[in-house]
Order: sequence, then C-alpha cells, then structure tokens
Amino acid sequence: MATEAKIYCVGGAVRDRLLGLPVQDRDWVVVGSTPERMVAQGFQPVGKDFPVFLHPETHEEYALARTERKTARGYQGFAVHAAPDVTLEQDLMRRDFTINAIAQEFDDKHGDGKLIDPYNGVADLRAGILRHVSAAFGEDPVRILRAARFAARFGFVIAPETLQLMRGMVDNGEVDALVAERVWQELSRGLMEKTPSRFFETLRSCGALARIIPEVDALFGVPQPEKYHPEIDCGVHTMLVVDDAARHGYTLETRYAALTHDLGKATTPADLLPRHTGHELRSVELVRQLSQRLRASGECRDLALLAARYHGDIHRANELRADTIIRLFQSTDAWRRPERFAQLLQACASDARGRTGHENDAYPQEEYLLQLLSVARAVDAGEIARQCQDTGAIADAVQRARTDAITGLVEQQRNSA
Repeated sequence: MATEAKIYCVGGAVRDRLLGLPVQDRDWVVVGSTPERMVAQGFQPVGKDFPVFLHPETHEEYALARTERKTARGYQGFAVHAAPDVTLEQDLMRRDFTINAIAQEFDDKHGDGKLIDPYNGVADLRAGILRHVSAAFGEDPVRILRAARFAARFGFVIAPETLQLMRGMVDNGEVDALVAERVWQELSRGLMEKTPSRFFETLRSCGALARIIPEVDALFGVPQPEKYHPEIDCGVHTMLVVDDAARHGYTLETRYAALTHDLGKATTPADLLPRHTGHELRSVELVRQLSQRLRASGECRDLALLAARYHGDIHRANELRADTIIRLFQSTDAWRRPERFAQLLQACASDARGRTGHENDAYPQEEYLLQLLSVARAVDAGEIARQCQDTGAIADAVQRARTDAITGLVEQQRNSA
C-alpha cells in the first residue's frame, strides 16, 4: 500500500480472537486509499457500488473506509461514500454493535498490533452485552435479526437502550420492509447457532417475532396437558425442542422441522384446550404457508411438512401394526429417502426430549423404526420382480414381502415388552 494508507483488521475476526474463538475469515479496512490505487497494486474490485477488493494472493476482502447514509437508492438502500479522508472511527461508527466495531492495526513486518476501540467494544465483550454503536442502527431492520443471532451464538444480553431502539423499529414498521430472502438467511443462521431459542426470544422481546414469524409467536401462552408437557406452554416447548436439536448437532432441515412441528397448536379452538386434537393437519397447512412466505429451501420445507404430519404417529411407533408402519414408510418416501427419514426421526426425538424434566430421556422409537426400515429395504424387489409372472402384481408382491419382514420384528418387540 502507499505510505499514507493504513490497513486494519476489523469486525468478527477481532471480536472472535478476543473471545478466544477460532477465526474463520478476516476482513480488512483500508484508510487513506482510492479504488485506482487499489487496482494499481493488484487488488481485484468486486461490485460496482461497494468499495471492496480482493487481495491478489490471499483473496481476502479489503474495503475502503467508508460512511453510509440511508437512501431510497444505492447499495441495499444505503448511499456509500468512500474517500481517502474517511477516518477509521467514521468507518467503525457505521457498524451494528460495539463488539463488531473494534479494529486492530496490522503491517506486513509486525503482524497484529494495538487495538483501536473508539466505542468501548472490548468492555461490552467482557460484560457480554450487545450494544448498538450509533443511532444509524435504526436505519437497517436486518440488524434486529443480527442482534437475535449474536444473542443465540454468544449468549449475550441486549443493552436496554438497544432493546428500546429495536422496539421502536418494530413499532414504526421498519421490520415490515424486510425481504423474505434476508429473513430466511438470518433465520437459517439463527437456527444453526449454539442456543437457537435465544434468537426467537430476542425477537419476541422487541415485538419482532409477531411481525416476522407470527406462527411461532402465536404458540406462546397456549397451554397443553401438564401430564405430557410439564412446561405446559407450547411456545416454551418449541424453544426446548430447537435447543435440543442444536445440542445434538442436527442439520438445518431437522432444526427447522423442530421449530415448526407444532404450529397447529396455536389454532386449537379454545373449548378443546389444553388438548390439541387434530393439530397435526393444521400444522401441515401452517408449515406450508410459512415456508412459502419465507421462501424456505425445498429440503427444509419438505422435512418440516413430514414432521408436522407424522410426529404423533412416530411417537406411537411401538403401538403400530406392521401394515401401518409400511404405510408410514410409504407416506414419508422412506424407501427412496432413508436419510431424510432418519432426519425426521431426529426431529421427533428432539420433540420428545424438549419437555421439562425429559431432556435426557431415551427415544427408542428412533432405533426401532430405523431397524424396521432396514429390514424392509433389504427385501430384494428385483428378485421378486423376476419371479413374478404377472408384472401387474409386482408391487403387491413387494409390499407383502416387506410387510412379512417387518411383522416378525414387530411381534418380537411386542413379546419382549
């Protein structure tokens, strides 16, 4: 770089290093340079309206120091100003949280240098607080979702003044402008954090959950039988379920299914409460609507639909007859998609464990159904087809063979119970 330009490592890399966490990616801010100078030194520009460049060797991102102001036009609704006279402090001021507004000096000879912390981010890191840097936070509703995600990742609390600002953003309709793709992106990340429940609890604390995912928000305050659900509240149960899925390292598809499996309980008629007869079919329709509105991935949508519809049947697996189990396998396409069926069982296991006092319960239904599926899939359909003279009877013959294979194990299970 030219002598007047200075390079700083910024954002998540500095934050994570201070927290003692592994650093995945590093971002850099360049103060006192220009696009022409960056290109002349071999950096590759990416994007027309955003002053970011890729390092010619490391391919890490280097951004010119910049300021932003909200506008109806420009990059994601913001006008960007990048110039050699923009200071590091001005660049850091546009960031969301103080913990992300810490920079560290760097040079090729000495490596990491002293910290530059104009907004007291280090102190907030030590105290476990998420605090906005400036009032500009209120101009971007995505930052509410980021606050929820960081709360889920680090377990940090939201500073009172930041929570008040977030509530104001909800009240004035800022969150209503969020596009579905960005909501889904942040929701997906939130579900994959260490404690997903904090993502939803943070959104709920500022009123955003009711605007963004009202189907989940509506579960809170809905009772269910204490005999089966000591936590009683359907919303609390759902939070326990998603946290269990995270604790077991399940995939995004499984965690989304865990989140949405009981949506129908929010629509149970009042005269039926605390029972929820028929909630599975109501859940299916709500999962379909929610997934379409959020533009969820097809894999997440499909698994969530199966979990909503069949989690009750799977919980009762030990009571099901062989022919009923065969129909379950057929309905869930377990023959062709055994790996997805295994994910479905994981979502159901989290549902069973996501109850106060049942966190460490075994879920024998999972092993039992996987064993039955393995036996049924071991039936040689090709050999049956070769031996069957009537081609129209092949499907029935395969079905009978699978049912016979399962029946033996089902009877063995009943006799040992």
